[in-house]
Amino acid sequence: MGEVAKLLADHGPAFGQALLLTWKLTALSFVPGVLLGLGVAMLRLFPLPPLRWVLTLYVETFRNIPSVALLIFIVFALPDLEFVIDYEPSVVLTLVLVCSAFTADYVRSGINTIPGGQIEAALSLGMRPARIIWSVVLPQALRSVVQPMTSLLIALMLSTSLASQVPFPGRELTTLVSKIATDSAAGMAAFAVAAAMYVATGLLIAWAGAALDRKLRILR
Repeated sequence: MGEVAKLLADHGPAFGQALLLTWKLTALSFVPGVLLGLGVAMLRLFPLPPLRWVLTLYVETFRNIPSVALLIFIVFALPDLEFVIDYEPSVVLTLVLVCSAFTADYVRSGINTIPGGQIEAALSLGMRPARIIWSVVLPQALRSVVQPMTSLLIALMLSTSLASQVPFPGRELTTLVSKIATDSAAGMAAFAVAAAMYVATGLLIAWAGAALDRKLRILR
């Protein structure tokens, strides 16, 4: 405990900044990732086989490719194609693509839980397909995937450690721990502090997700 206390006395502000950067990367990746995933999931509903094939390939590709491999491709392979992206946007883009693929898959699973009779009833009332998707299908699908999306948010938060693999303009938690471990003998204490911060953030997200799920469950 004494070593941890000394570490926090010396690097407390740095850990605070690293935690904020981790949260920032999580938010910058999760919000556009979810929106993109919703768009992909909705487009897969249209009866256009070529479009469905392309979107299915998109989902399966980014859902199964390792995030590190994707980041390496974006950072080191795209410049060979004369397409250069800075390090921070590269990390965010990697997480957005992965998040969107999982979101599209989860939402599709949620859509499959909706009874077909509801859609038939909406059609019989003269509702347009776009209106049915927006007013009938999407709200119910989102309510049924709160827990999977909560788990995705936690996984995305942990995946921000990808930033430690590139010369990132700033230090998120994993990068800071690696720096401290390299420069001093406080590596174990630094890892313990970072792990506690990751766990605390994950528990907070899980609590918020469970509370939202309980609230929406009443509305189903």
